[in-house]
Amino acid sequence: MSTKDFVEKDYYKVLGVPKDATEAEIKKAYRKLAREFHPDANKGDASAEERFKEISEANDILGDAKKRKEYDEARALFGNGGFRPGPGGGGGSFNFDLGDLFGGQQPGGGGGAGGGFGGGLGDVFGGLFNRGGAGAGPGARVQPRRGQDIESEVTLSFTEAVDGATVPLRMSSQAPCKACSGTGDKNGTPRVCPTCVGTGQVSRGSGGGFSLTDPCADCKGRGLIAENPCDVCKGSGRARSSRTMQVRIPAGVSDGQRIRLRGKGTPGERGGPAGDLYVVVHVDTHPVFGRKGDNLTVTVPVDFAEAALGAEIRVPTLNGPSVTLKLPPGTPGGRTMRARGKGAVRKDGTRGDLLVTVEVAVPAELSDKAREALEMYRVATESEDPRAALFESAKGA
Repeated sequence: MSTKDFVEKDYYKVLGVPKDATEAEIKKAYRKLAREFHPDANKGDASAEERFKEISEANDILGDAKKRKEYDEARALFGNGGFRPGPGGGGGSFNFDLGDLFGGQQPGGGGGAGGGFGGGLGDVFGGLFNRGGAGAGPGARVQPRRGQDIESEVTLSFTEAVDGATVPLRMSSQAPCKACSGTGDKNGTPRVCPTCVGTGQVSRGSGGGFSLTDPCADCKGRGLIAENPCDVCKGSGRARSSRTMQVRIPAGVSDGQRIRLRGKGTPGERGGPAGDLYVVVHVDTHPVFGRKGDNLTVTVPVDFAEAALGAEIRVPTLNGPSVTLKLPPGTPGGRTMRARGKGAVRKDGTRGDLLVTVEVAVPAELSDKAREALEMYRVATESEDPRAALFESAKGA
């Protein structure tokens, strides 16, 4: 990403959220857009792939509290014209190079006491985009490059999400070219780019005393040029690679959760760190159990006699023996009871509870004996009106 892109790109607009959006709102917007434009769902659609990259880039900044703060501060700085040259050529105007802010050499000698703007924002933007502090001077060295982040998706069964699972994940990404060992050169001896002197960046003027830093066009931001380009990677040093990883999904994950696995993304270059792998988890529904946070839920039918007279009822648990709960006499339908420690696994290793909701089952058909008994019950309770309190409350209202 160029400095100009950073200054001009509106990541809030990319995700379609306001500037005061909460972390949850940003996460929700990203997930929706990522699913819509994911390359797997848009095979061969280059525009969708480009949009997905843009969405991921925006989420990488706004989804990280520290990066978002730095981004907002930088946007506010430039948006407020904090470094705008004054009118005319008098004392109110001054010239400076944005390269100074991004770690470049300062005009007239750089890092001494009179250097003016050395450091400062160089740390901000260098941290965001993994730029080294070396300038384009004669002694500059080729800088390490961090590998790209990768995002993938996995679908788990309800039980796997509750208990945790190790799943195979096949990924395709850029990696160091095996044919040239990542050098980009057939002989393995690329030379330092003379244009950017190994930094991978060049500065260009934009008028008014400003200059912007962009990736070097000659080496495409690598800082190296292959004299004899590799036939496989065409001198880029990177090639498409597929690999299968065994990824451990922790117990207790929820549907839509995004898990970050540090250092499991694309390998870095020239000793740079690998990127991260982000796994978006999808969880299938269960025919019997549901979930509320760390608690599992289940609805258990009981007959009228059990609800009215009380009973001990057996309740199934997820992947475990059933438990017996005592139903108090006069239990109404819809009441929820709790079986402690029979829920989902928490982060600390303990378990939530199983919430058991009672549902009074009404038989579709009755035997003659059952019908006779109910008729006798109706006669015995005909003086009691279960809706009397309802009408009294309606009158009072």
